[in-house]
Amino acid sequence: MSTDPDISLSSYDEDQGSKLIRKAKEAPFVPIEMAGFEAIVAYGLYKLKSRGNTEMSVHLIHMHVAAQGFVVVARTVGMGYSMYREYWAKPMILLPQPPE
Repeated sequence: MSTDPDISLSSYDEDQGSKLIRKAKEAPFVPIEMAGFEAIVAYGLYKLKSRGNTEMSVHLIHMHVAAQGFVVVARTVGMGYSMYREYWAKPMILLPQPPE
């Protein structure tokens, strides 16, 4: 077991707000996922009283599937954007050709 004094425990020292901001900078689609999920849940709760003769469990299942579907689509778009930025948007580095 190592007792290295140089090990930083900064991740334990940060509060929830700064941790959320740091994670949002690392993965910019995470706040979009969270906002979309919350919006769908809020819409589901708003429509709960005017669901007509639909059963409560069916309504909740539909909202659950819609919220999960949004998160999956947002995560897929985020991964595609991340791959584009990492592999295709970088400028190509040309290596010098050896003399003939």
